[in-house]
Amino acid sequence: MSPAPPAFGPAIPILRMFDVPATRAFYLGYLGFSWDWEHRFAPDLPLYAAISLGGVALHLSQHHGDATPGSALLLRVKGIEAFHAALAGDYGFARPGLEEAPWGARILSVTDPAGNRLTFEEPR
Repeated sequence: MSPAPPAFGPAIPILRMFDVPATRAFYLGYLGFSWDWEHRFAPDLPLYAAISLGGVALHLSQHHGDATPGSALLLRVKGIEAFHAALAGDYGFARPGLEEAPWGARILSVTDPAGNRLTFEEPR
């Protein structure tokens, strides 16, 4: 009997972060993510953290080499208008609008404090 084929779960992107308080304000206070856990090998060493929102999980790392600042993510969302409305006025550094993408989706793009671009997309 052959072994069962592998089963893969969802990918968990790792994004670079530098300023922890600014990153927390952006992801938790503005976007509504939960800060699930964090780890440091010692108090003065870089932070590694896990955050989530709905079915999306992301890891954030201060460790050099874990990720490149300025990365881009495409995140699928149902109810993009409600998500957009929940963002209104909560963050002084971004006021994203809803856009119609040429591929038949509505999108909302924001950039985190490390320059990573998150584009939320709801296909039509």
